[in-house]
Amino acid sequence: MALKIIASMCTGCSACEPECPNVAIREKGGTFVIDPKKCTECEGHFDSPQCIAVCPVDGCIKPA
Repeated sequence: MALKIIASMCTGCSACEPECPNVAIREKGGTFVIDPKKCTECEGHFDSPQCIAVCPVDGCIKPA
């Protein structure tokens, strides 16, 4: 399973990008996107997705 960043809600703050252990998050057009092929929702690394934990916008990152 993978996560998705809702582009209309993303502020482009970049808090999520350095937290991803799979390097699945990148900047695209002023907001950030998650590569579903790389995203594991941090399984095997952390107990919960780190991008959601650091995102300042509630509901911006959801299951794809």
